[in-house]
Amino acid sequence: MLRLGTSIPSSGPRAALPAGTPAAEELLIAGSCWRLGRPLDGYSRMRGSGLATQVAAGRCLDVLEPCSARGGRLKVRLLEDGYPCWLEQADLLGAALAAEPPRRRLLDPGRIEAALPAVLHYASQAADKPNHYLWGGTTGPNYDCSGLVQSAFASAGIWIPRDAYQQERFCQAVAIRPGLFSLVRPGDLIFFGRPQRCTHVGLYLGKGRYLHSSGAEHGHNGLAVDQLAAHSRDPVGSHYRSELRGAGRVVRCHDGTTLP
Repeated sequence: MLRLGTSIPSSGPRAALPAGTPAAEELLIAGSCWRLGRPLDGYSRMRGSGLATQVAAGRCLDVLEPCSARGGRLKVRLLEDGYPCWLEQADLLGAALAAEPPRRRLLDPGRIEAALPAVLHYASQAADKPNHYLWGGTTGPNYDCSGLVQSAFASAGIWIPRDAYQQERFCQAVAIRPGLFSLVRPGDLIFFGRPQRCTHVGLYLGKGRYLHSSGAEHGHNGLAVDQLAAHSRDPVGSHYRSELRGAGRVVRCHDGTTLP
């Protein structure tokens, strides 16, 4: 049994290379592990411009599927959250060094709660910078909704899943409905969407207010604060109140398992 607050090494077979070896085409083989020296874009498919996420400098990944054509993309798994995506092979050359898998920190709820002021500070600073909504945006200044939330928690050493629907499943549920939010605390997550699926997430600030990155169609095209209180007539806040699904509290760290 693992004690919360300890670090555990990642498990599974790896293609071992001396730590610090620069990435080269012939070394980017299945199972090899790399640490990024600069941020990269991660794509949702082998081809096309669709962004899935952005990968911050310092993050680790392992190769799932090597590049099948010269100058193409390879499929990787980001080890801190288990998130799969496709990276341009050319982008990894000169940007990645061979590394050991990261040691995962399993923080208990008390230590996570103590870190929430840092989470909120990161999000507040992000909102103060010029930005616009970017699907897949994770490294700033442009974020999508769940990218902002994941990055804010990661800045405090707390890894949670990447996508909004995964974050909803990951959190401990907290009761909420429009105008009734007495049980929700600053640092909790607010979830929105359709009955079938969560499609949007915001970070609760207190007094009914939440910070989120919303698109241009129904939102602010960037980071802004909206209100859960029913008396607010703001059209963006009203739209998201109509899609309120629930709230959740982060009480554990993601162990790096790939989630469906």
